[in-house]
Amino acid sequence: MRHRHTNLPAELNRFVGRADELAALRGALDKARLVSVVGAGGVGKSRLALRAAAAVQNRYGDGVRLCDLSLLRDPDLIAHALAESLGFTDHTSRPPRDVLLAHLSARRMLLVVDGFEQIVDACAELLRDVLCGAPGVQVLAVGRRPLRIDGEQIFPLAAMGQDDAAALFTARAAAVLPHFRVDDAGRPAVLELCRRLDGIPLALELAAGRLPALSVGQLLHRLQDRFTVLTGGFRGALPRHRTLRTAIGWSHELCTPEERLLWARLSVFAGQFDLEAVEYICTGPELPEDGVLDVLAELVAQSVVLREETAAGLRYRLLDTVRAYGAEWLAAIGDTERLRRRHRDWYMGLATWCELEWFSPRQAEVAACADSALPNLRAALELCLERTEDVHLGQYLAGTLWFHWVGCGRMAEGRLWLDRCLAQESEHEGSRLKALWVLGYVAVLQGDFAAAAGALHECGERADRAGNRLAGAYAVHRKGCLALLCDDMPRAEELLRSALALYEDAGELNSNVLMGRVELAMTLVFQGRLDAAVALCEEVRDVCEDRGERWTRSYALYVLAYAAWTAGEHGRARDLLAECITIDHAFNDLVGLVLALELLALVTASEGDPAEAAVLQGAAAPVWTSVGLPLFGSGYFGAPRALCEERTIALLGAERHEACVREGNGLSLEAAVRRALAAPKPPEPGPVGRQRVHPQETRQPAGSPTAGGGESAG
Repeated sequence: MRHRHTNLPAELNRFVGRADELAALRGALDKARLVSVVGAGGVGKSRLALRAAAAVQNRYGDGVRLCDLSLLRDPDLIAHALAESLGFTDHTSRPPRDVLLAHLSARRMLLVVDGFEQIVDACAELLRDVLCGAPGVQVLAVGRRPLRIDGEQIFPLAAMGQDDAAALFTARAAAVLPHFRVDDAGRPAVLELCRRLDGIPLALELAAGRLPALSVGQLLHRLQDRFTVLTGGFRGALPRHRTLRTAIGWSHELCTPEERLLWARLSVFAGQFDLEAVEYICTGPELPEDGVLDVLAELVAQSVVLREETAAGLRYRLLDTVRAYGAEWLAAIGDTERLRRRHRDWYMGLATWCELEWFSPRQAEVAACADSALPNLRAALELCLERTEDVHLGQYLAGTLWFHWVGCGRMAEGRLWLDRCLAQESEHEGSRLKALWVLGYVAVLQGDFAAAAGALHECGERADRAGNRLAGAYAVHRKGCLALLCDDMPRAEELLRSALALYEDAGELNSNVLMGRVELAMTLVFQGRLDAAVALCEEVRDVCEDRGERWTRSYALYVLAYAAWTAGEHGRARDLLAECITIDHAFNDLVGLVLALELLALVTASEGDPAEAAVLQGAAAPVWTSVGLPLFGSGYFGAPRALCEERTIALLGAERHEACVREGNGLSLEAAVRRALAAPKPPEPGPVGRQRVHPQETRQPAGSPTAGGGESAG
């Protein structure tokens, strides 16, 4: 059974050989907190490390997590990538390194870090801090060179021994050629092939992939013909590196001209890609669109391209070594920059499509698509920032991805790209205006109100000068959000009503506009005008149902649940919050999720279970550390927490209340969501912990004039 705290990928084919190395690596993990498996590309480092990690995962209370850094080129993104692999999200403006170290400080886990060689210095610095600041964390690093950190135990991985190599080749050959068998007569040729390929697993797998077209004897003959030619020009490289290059180059030589060209052009992708992207980016007169699928299928059959089923659908991927080889060929024919621009244009188009489809029944598909495309979107953003004349494209792309940054739990990374893109001026005012209001939106939710106010002020002034009424409407809208979180309800209502009128004049209707209506409803709730707030949110819910929109719907449900609790309709409030939490968790929207958890705690206390209410409050607290300023520092948004805390302490006593909160603090996000969605326990007479609580039984928290709702609290 797999450990519940692991993201290690399932093995897609049988692990062959390496029994001695596997035992030695497990032994090394017994002795050192940092073990680095080093060796040539294609030698099998990653596969061995993952096998060892899976074998020892039960040693770690917080499990084993894999972080693949092979696609990163920007050292500033290392902490983001590690946080993503650990399964937590941080929306704050705090340095990602600080957030990561705080998250790991009390964990007991094994962190597997793969593919760091291109950013080795920055990675080593961060991992040194992790090891110093998190005594329960152990690191298994996998790369072509050591990290050179004090305490590092280097585990050099050599090529496979002849018997293991022959077993691997035979197993992979049988996978592509089911009738393949090695008899006594054929064994010498297989052993010779393994020897000539130095027992490097990737080389062996590439060779096995050619067996549907060539015999083992033909493989040997062609390999011999290509050795000298394909190792030229690489003096100083280790022999096993030259051998791997020969294996890849030999596979390249066996491809048709169309296959070679597609291989080179596919190297422009970072991470996963789909057929539609290939058909747009990689086709041309030499490679017609109507034939590219057949060429791609041949590369898949030859194990040059990997085929993967993902949440976003069928995707393809190149191994990093194979991708690097193709990139050299692309550079050799002088086509790199053209392909990079086509790649950028495709992913800008994809982002535009995703933004439009976010307001549709395909919202979940859009979220999965953007997640899958993120490495390529990063590559596109990087290209936009390389030349001053392209900065406006980066501003447009970073702004267009607002739904991904805000709706899918990636605000910290979104803030990084928005800040970078806006650090440079451009002559395209529309792109800058969009990036500015999105930056203001992200900063508001992070609790960085000063940065938000600055971005939105600039956006408003520039929009007025440019006559861009729609950008001006977005600036007014987000200023309304800022006023809402700063507890200035009259000002928030004024700004939000103004923005909604501007949207209506412009014919704008999307998730942002509907969210503006929900935010207006929040101001009404907090001012005691419940009927108007409920009517507005029911209208939003109806529009969401018509359009298939779920993300904004979850926030409307939150407001409706608040109103239901105020009216004493606890069962209805719980049902609304359960749907809200389910949606927010599916999109990884921690802002909506933690607000719903806070309100559910109060509902639970009102249903007569203060102990469970305190547990839920405890579970919400760690989520706020990832979101930003707890409850935005708002007395209105903080009212459910203050009221719930007051009631539960009164009923449980301070000591038991604290114990329940500590229990909640220890829950993972997944466990907290399961706890929140569990059926409520029926109230029990007798002990203090089971007394039923009604809203009117306690006073409202100080600083929140309408904490319990509009008309007192019932």
